[in-house]
Amino acid sequence: MPPISPEETPLPPARPQPSNLAALEPLKLPVFRMLWSTWLIANICMWMNDVAAAWMMTSLTSSPIWVALVQSASTLPVFLLGLPSGALADILDRRRWLVATQFWLAGTAVVLCAAIALDVMTAPLLLALTFANGIGLALRWPVFSAIVPELVPRQQLPAALGLNGIAMNASRIVGPLTAGMLIASAGSVWVFALNAVLSVASGFVVLRWRREHTPNPLGREKLISAMRVGVQFVRQSQRMRAVLTRVSLFFFHSTALLALLPLLARNLQGGGAGTFTLLLAAMGTGAIIAVLFLPRLRQALGRDQLVLRGAMLQSAATAVMAVAPNAWVAVPAMFFGGMAWITVANSLSVSAQLALPDWVRARGMSTYQMAIMGASAIGAALWGQVATVTSLKLSLAIAAVSGTLLMLAAMRWVTDVSGEDDVRPAQAGWAAGPPAEAPQEDGRVVITVEYLIDPSRAAAFHIVMQQTRRARLGQGAIGWELLHDIAQPERYVEQIVDESWTDHLRRFNRATAADMALRERRLAFHLGESPPVITRFVVRR
Repeated sequence: MPPISPEETPLPPARPQPSNLAALEPLKLPVFRMLWSTWLIANICMWMNDVAAAWMMTSLTSSPIWVALVQSASTLPVFLLGLPSGALADILDRRRWLVATQFWLAGTAVVLCAAIALDVMTAPLLLALTFANGIGLALRWPVFSAIVPELVPRQQLPAALGLNGIAMNASRIVGPLTAGMLIASAGSVWVFALNAVLSVASGFVVLRWRREHTPNPLGREKLISAMRVGVQFVRQSQRMRAVLTRVSLFFFHSTALLALLPLLARNLQGGGAGTFTLLLAAMGTGAIIAVLFLPRLRQALGRDQLVLRGAMLQSAATAVMAVAPNAWVAVPAMFFGGMAWITVANSLSVSAQLALPDWVRARGMSTYQMAIMGASAIGAALWGQVATVTSLKLSLAIAAVSGTLLMLAAMRWVTDVSGEDDVRPAQAGWAAGPPAEAPQEDGRVVITVEYLIDPSRAAAFHIVMQQTRRARLGQGAIGWELLHDIAQPERYVEQIVDESWTDHLRRFNRATAADMALRERRLAFHLGESPPVITRFVVRR
């Protein structure tokens, strides 16, 4: 039997997926339970650090822009380093990489402790160290996001991501409460000290996981090439583009409330550190309760409806907080804001995870997190500046109104695809070996696939080939063209360019079930009993 090409590899049909399981079902899996506990501790540390840093900044300066920049300093590293950290998480042993990030965060907390103990802390230094802590978060998030689908069956993924949301929001309660008690009783230095201890403990818990890392038989990808392919996949994925647009808009506007919350807490009747902690706890409680109802909500409403209604509820909570006179009004607003936050974040996170094959999952989720953190960092700075120039109330009111209007516009103009692509790997072709012998020369590889098409069906064929273009480029090809023979109108030649022979084989290895379904649609247009003619060339230097 001749080798099967990456362009023509068959795959058995996908099996139907079971229905949604209970929200807590993934916790029955021991490995997921262990790593979920680690994620909970890690997020408690994150919130302890953020609360202590934000409150310390209010003691160093009263300027709203400096207070808001604490959140920018925490989130901006994810925007700047998300893609390389995602590429490294796809290339390296994910377990070891996760442990390294925990120890980085512990080291940053030790430096913060030393700066406070030596009484050398200033507003710029606090921002710099918060930025360093954000680097650790930027390195950690993509690898954990890529690990989760390894631990649970596909049908349990929404529930697993919901549980991650519970961990995030339980930490939103426990972290600020712990930080608030330590700040009030012992001082901020002990918050950062406890942060360091918990980060080290989390690292040792991850070391207990006996994950077997399987090296890629083609060797490690080069970092720059891996980053390029990750960006290409996201650019060519209609679902990922829609998800990134929605999540960017939501967090750009919702961050106004979180960034300005320390000042809002101070301005409430009898407000102080305890009020700030109470408001964060109310938001976290609302999010946890919402997670328990998400499976039922997903059955009743579509994904876009959940996102839109969540964005509208978040805007309403922001508007109420703008005029809230006391905690009796503010706490319910934050509670419903937390419900809105987790509903939107979970819905979009599930969409992103289901759109990403495993080979590019960390890079794809890093771009998702970059969108969140980039939008949050820019939003925090912008809404803080608006509040500085005008007032807290006006800044929050503008964020509330524009958040709903722009999300409505995104739903209309940046459409998502219906249904879900099957991104399971299609490995059937490897049983027959590589598609051809490796060439003697180094250089770019050009592949041509010749189709004979009924001219009356040319328009429909062009639509399928545009989908093919996105698929080829998403797999890592650096060039794609569809050539039409002038002298022979029924003859079309698809031309694909790969950076090297190794990259050609990598693209072969990245094919998914959705790619194979698209192949069948292409072949349905081809005339004649013999398959399309495939030819490979090497560009000589």
